[in-house]
Amino acid sequence: MIRENIFLQFLLILLALIFVGCEEQVPEETEYDPDRIDQHLAAQVNFSEPYRPQFHYSPKINWMNDPNGLVYNDGVYHLFHQYNPFGNRWGYMSWGHATSTDLVHWDHKAVAIPYGKEEEEGIFSGSAVVDHQNTSGFGDGGDPPIVAIYTSHYTREDGSTDQAQSLAYSIDGGQTFTKFEGNPVLEFDDPDFRDPNVSWNEEMGRWLMVVALPTQHKVQFYASDNLKDWEYLSDFGPAGATGGIWECPDFFRLPVDDNPENQKWVLHVDMNPGSVAGGSGSQYFVGEWDGTSFIPDETFMETAPHWTDYGTDFYAAISWNNIPEEDARQLWVGWMNNWDYANEIPTHPWRSAMSIPRSIHLESNNESYSLVQKPVESLRQLREDPVRLENLDLSDETIDLSQEGISGKAFEMIVEIEPGDAESVGINVREAENQRTVIGYNSVNQNVFADRTNSGESDFFEGFEQRNDVPVHLSDGTVKIRFFVDWSSVEVFVNDGSRVITNRIFPDPESIGVSAFADGGSATITNIEFWPLESIWTETALQ
Repeated sequence: MIRENIFLQFLLILLALIFVGCEEQVPEETEYDPDRIDQHLAAQVNFSEPYRPQFHYSPKINWMNDPNGLVYNDGVYHLFHQYNPFGNRWGYMSWGHATSTDLVHWDHKAVAIPYGKEEEEGIFSGSAVVDHQNTSGFGDGGDPPIVAIYTSHYTREDGSTDQAQSLAYSIDGGQTFTKFEGNPVLEFDDPDFRDPNVSWNEEMGRWLMVVALPTQHKVQFYASDNLKDWEYLSDFGPAGATGGIWECPDFFRLPVDDNPENQKWVLHVDMNPGSVAGGSGSQYFVGEWDGTSFIPDETFMETAPHWTDYGTDFYAAISWNNIPEEDARQLWVGWMNNWDYANEIPTHPWRSAMSIPRSIHLESNNESYSLVQKPVESLRQLREDPVRLENLDLSDETIDLSQEGISGKAFEMIVEIEPGDAESVGINVREAENQRTVIGYNSVNQNVFADRTNSGESDFFEGFEQRNDVPVHLSDGTVKIRFFVDWSSVEVFVNDGSRVITNRIFPDPESIGVSAFADGGSATITNIEFWPLESIWTETALQ
């Protein structure tokens, strides 16, 4: 018995050492500790943990959700985001921070605006602007200040909560922030009043804010000369989908069909739950801005709701402010998760990732409009040696593409499909025995789909195993599907981004197979382009 106990103790110690080695000694503690606000900077992680994204932004450790305060300044893209400095579940909301010069490689920075323990103030979602004219007075005569506009989430002594809009400013290029002593700058008689999105409106010559009233299914518009004093302008909503609360609005102008002489305003708003794929998602409206109110296009509203993404995992997207005029792109990124299971996805010592950044466009479509999303061009720098195939004929069969050099855990792939008389045709990715994610076209329903029914680990949420479909019209009998596969995600861009499906998946590391299939008839994949993608986690990021 003694010998057995010694052996058991030795085994437990060995297992503990293995566990600690794998998890890099990241503590599970979730209590507030101001000395540990920036523990992530010293965390020794190698970015090769199971399910760790290789070309998507993720925090080194701990919980992350909505992107916040996206702003470009002096050659640097700033990505602030909701962050828990003390654990990998939601809590102690602060603004985490990362920077990039190419929207691909990211450097983790110190927490920008930490949870306010003294006032029990959660630093909820918001936006950031570069105050070029120093209208706020926060500047010190040097470079213009960066001003963050965020929701203060107060917890009162009786346990009730309240939300108002507040400011913090940076005079060192976004590295550190100081809270405005006059906070909050905007209050409203509703405990749910959040996610201010602010930008400079040139025609008005003022700052314009759109902010959500979640339970009322409304957004409100305000204007200001100095970012401190806000004038109420108008409400919009309820409209479109109202099955869940409204959050994280964004408001911007886009040229129609890339014609700068014909522009429309886009109002993007998130909803949770009740999205097209279940749980959290987002919709958009197209119309005009008259300086006071948003007027949606009547034809567009006849077919509302219009969904931004048809997958389960694209939420809280907002666009970058202060993009140079010569660039002219409208760029955004979304939280790649879903509130149905966000706290339970099987990752450690971090939880959540961002989508790949995308440029946003507006196309005319039968007297209406469609939002188009395209992966940023700078992702091409990650491409390794390509594999190209042409005219792959399939007749009710599955063909392994691994022998052609097409396989892996992180890659980009483009396929052009002539569905012929097949019921469905497409590509299996992250494939092994009894495990695969399926991306394809279904002729019966005339849709493109991403099926994660057998994609890997799924027992953390009962409804995770599902298929997502988006209606698609063939062009000259062909559909083009471009998709990005990472260690725990797939992002599918149909017909140059006219429809998008974003899904998380959690396959086994050995699931690296790729195959082509046609069911119920014959089809041709006329073109296949495949690129392995190298990791973005450079030596600098690992420090």
